[in-house]
Amino acid sequence: MFSKSLTLYGLSEVVTKFIPLELCGVGLIVAFKSGMWNIGAEGQLLIGAIMATWVALFLDIPDFTRLPLILTLSMVGGITWALIPAFLKAKLEVNEVIVTLMMNYIASFLVNYLVYGPWKGSKEWGFPYTDKFPESAWLPAIPGTRIHWPTLLIASVVAFTVFFIMFKTTLGFEMRVCGQSRRVAEYSGMNYTKALMVSMAISGALAGLAGAGEVCGIHRRLRYASAISSGYGYSGIIVAWLSGLHPIASLLSAFFIAFLLAGGDILQVSLGLSSGVVSVFNGAILFSLLISEFFGRYRLRWK
Repeated sequence: MFSKSLTLYGLSEVVTKFIPLELCGVGLIVAFKSGMWNIGAEGQLLIGAIMATWVALFLDIPDFTRLPLILTLSMVGGITWALIPAFLKAKLEVNEVIVTLMMNYIASFLVNYLVYGPWKGSKEWGFPYTDKFPESAWLPAIPGTRIHWPTLLIASVVAFTVFFIMFKTTLGFEMRVCGQSRRVAEYSGMNYTKALMVSMAISGALAGLAGAGEVCGIHRRLRYASAISSGYGYSGIIVAWLSGLHPIASLLSAFFIAFLLAGGDILQVSLGLSSGVVSVFNGAILFSLLISEFFGRYRLRWK
């Protein structure tokens, strides 16, 4: 697993998986720091992929505007999908974990409906794919790899940008205070609703951008949901917690999880093992982090 992941091809696949993991992970850090337990990055990623596909295949615009509009509208799609649970929590105190989790399934069913139904490609021999995107909708890749470098650059820069916003600006301070205590934030005159909405907008935008990267940089068409994202939104939760909710540290944790996922793909092919092996390992990592967090905050007293 590890030796093959360290080959040139293996490392390129690690970086390919690093991109959506970092975008989802650093976006989730913003939401978690603000007190929003956003479990919906997976759905926001898929909505971003849908928006990217719509622009790529169905919007009649000049070629030079297609890719910028794809990236923009994929983020808008992710933002829209993320603001629904944020609004419900801020105004109606609806549990965001349940809402975001349910919306993941809605987004997944929507993707599958489109590729099996109205968007099914006429040249794909009955497979559940859309037609291939025009070249004007392709993200440029590093030659000989599947690494779409524009989103790699964005993912790397975003980590430092989010650090600056969260720890060096008034907005970031307010979001962190709201994440610690709603009562304290409102007593101090902070706008709790604004903090939640902004944090989820950032989180959704980055997840939506990750979705555009997958369909425009890897597949160059929309495919069924599990092919577009092999759980990147959920793995982003591990990235966020493994980094200690620190944006810059998320670069390392995203690379580590990407390394595990790429190694899992190699194991699946070479040894015939189930892809669930890596999922179990990732779950064990998250469980260990939660246990250590629990014992770091609380002490057991025997009477």
